[in-house]
Formats: sequence, C-alpha cells, structure tokens
Amino acid sequence: MDPRAFRGTKKPIYYKFYSDEGLRFVREKYPRYTFFYEPLQERIVGVPQVYIMEMRKPDEGLRRLMKKQPEDDLVKALHELFRLVTSRSGLSEKDFGVFGSLLHGFYHPKFSDLDLVVYGGEKLGKLCETLNGLYQDGSLQNEFENEKAIEGKRWKFVNYSPKEYLWHQRRKMIYALFKDAESERVIKTEFEPVKDWREICNEYSSNTRIIRKGWIKAIARITDGRDAPFIPSIYQIELLEILEGPEVEDIQRIVSYVEEFRMQAKRDEIVYVEGNLEEAVTETKRFHQVTLTYGPRYYEQVLKTFGQNSHFEV
Repeated sequence: MDPRAFRGTKKPIYYKFYSDEGLRFVREKYPRYTFFYEPLQERIVGVPQVYIMEMRKPDEGLRRLMKKQPEDDLVKALHELFRLVTSRSGLSEKDFGVFGSLLHGFYHPKFSDLDLVVYGGEKLGKLCETLNGLYQDGSLQNEFENEKAIEGKRWKFVNYSPKEYLWHQRRKMIYALFKDAESERVIKTEFEPVKDWREICNEYSSNTRIIRKGWIKAIARITDGRDAPFIPSIYQIELLEILEGPEVEDIQRIVSYVEEFRMQAKRDEIVYVEGNLEEAVTETKRFHQVTLTYGPRYYEQVLKTFGQNSHFEV
C-alpha cells in the first residue's frame, strides 16, 4: 500500500520494505530464513547456506555495469559520476561497488537512485575530501545543503529535530545530488561505507551474552570514532553524566544500527545519547554499552552532538 515501495518496470515486480517490515515478513512467512543467535538469545534473520542459490557482490556488480555500453539513462549517469569522482580522488574501480536495485537489476532508469559502496576507512576519507571539493565547485550538490531534503518528510523522531538532522547529515558528505545533463534529472547518490576485509573481525563468541538493562539518557565524549561510518556504527566513549536510567559507571561505547546515526559524531565531540542500555558479558570481561536499534521505542532513540558549535535542541 506504500507508493514508495514499488520497484521495477517489468515482471517480476519488486517492493521495498521499510522500518522492520522485512524482519516481520521473514518471521511470519519464511521462518526457515532465521537462526538462533547465541549472544542475544533470540532468532534473527539469516539464510542458512543450504538455501543460498546465488551471491551477488557489490564490487562485481559495479565492474559489470562499467564494462558494458550504457543502455539507459541511469547507467549512463553512473558512468559519468564514476569518472568524475575517480578522476578527482585518485581512487579506482576496485575501491567501489554498487548495491540496491542497481546490483540486482530491477532499477527504474527514470526514478532510481545511484547507490554505491566505498570499501575501507582510508578510502572513505579520500572520498569525503573529494566530495567536499566537488560540492564547493558545483560539480555535485550536498543533498542536505538546504531544507528541500526533508520537504514532505513525515518526521517521527521524538528527540531529534529536522534542523538537527539536516546539520548532522550535511557534514557527513556521503549524500550527494548529481545533475545528469543528458537525462536532465537530479539523481540522489549515496556512498555507503563498508569495511574492507582486513578491517573486519568478529568480537562475539557463542559464549557472549548481551543483556538488556533498561533505558538510558546520558552525555558522553567520543574518544574513538573510527568505526562510526559503518553498520554497526561503534563509538568508544568517556561517560560524562547519566541524566536518567540505571547508574552504571562502565559504559564503554555506543553501538548504532540506525542509519541516521552513522558518522554522527567525531572524536572529542560531546554527544547526547538516548537508547537501550545493555551489558555485554564475554569470556574475559563485562562492560555496558548504549545500543540504538529497531525496537518498540525506536523513534525515542537519539545520538547527536552537544555543545557550543552544535545544533542540539532539548
């Protein structure tokens, strides 16, 4: 029933899930595509290997699209944008991929966005510097440059205003608008940060337990934001004050699975956070973390900068 959900121009027709619709759909219709996750002691979405027929990789998808002669406006725009970004940044094809409808081949040439992956924190840094320059010289536009980005958007976050959202999104650099001369269309473009292989490690074992401890409101200082661009976004913190919630002293980090709070704060910035307090119990240590994720109080969650130069609102 959601008009935004329609994808594709020919059969089979695809529809996009929003919020936790995909999770609920799988649990209700395809429970075999779930598995019991020991740390959380509950079932989550995951496809057992026996049911996997094909894997589609973003880097391979991009190479395939860049090799062939563009046949429609969206792929032509992809070629043009890619030439612009790589010529300025010094990055190459191996540093990027595509995701979403471009990867799966059910994009709409007149309406779909350009969704790209950039691999690794170092490459992301170079890309963001390049995008900043492209915004300044007018080759690209920052999607969140003005309030047009949220016109008509139904705002649901309780502790996060549209003004704050615009300010935070603007400085992330990874959301662009590309004006394609040939199609005369302004195309939304996203660069999704993904860790490269050497940056990935699994910190959880089957003996790890994540225990919910309630709801918390706190102020903290970011001590390390190297993992902030990725999902989950992890911010190491120094706890400054608990405004409401359980009085615990060993809150070591903020872990966010919410896209709006990715790349939200930088090292040494003071932040306000509101979300789920959890205790992580491993074989060698115990500590607390604040987790932002899907759940009953989703729109009460927030992570935002707090201080003289920020746009914090109470």
